[in-house]
Amino acid sequence: MVHYVKWEPFRDLMVMQDRMTRLFDETVSRIFKEEMPRAAWSPPVDIVEREKELILKIDLPEINQNEIEIKVEGNTLIIQGERRFVKEVPEENYIQIERPYGNFQRTFVLPKMIDQEEIKASFKDGVLRIVLPRKKEVHLKQISVETS
Repeated sequence: MVHYVKWEPFRDLMVMQDRMTRLFDETVSRIFKEEMPRAAWSPPVDIVEREKELILKIDLPEINQNEIEIKVEGNTLIIQGERRFVKEVPEENYIQIERPYGNFQRTFVLPKMIDQEEIKASFKDGVLRIVLPRKKEVHLKQISVETS
């Protein structure tokens, strides 16, 4: 029996980008003896398509809602902010720090079908949810050509 696996190049590229970012961050922190808190990071995003909207779910644990900025410039949705490293115990007690800290930014090109005026965002349990509603369907008017 032959099993076919759907090739999804964009997913593969995103996984590879995430791995390269982590590798780079780990290498830089070892070379310069810097902690991960100063490195930029990219929060993971799920995108769900529904009949009337697209939904973005972005994991932003331990980030204050007031530190998240969402804006639309042209046809680009920009989400940015910062997760600050707060030392809860003296530094010498940390055995390992793997979670990324610092500034982040995610950008998405909005399809023309999205109604930018109706974009809504909510934040609950460390997940930012952005709803991108589709524009109301425009009904085309058929024009008949008259003969003269």
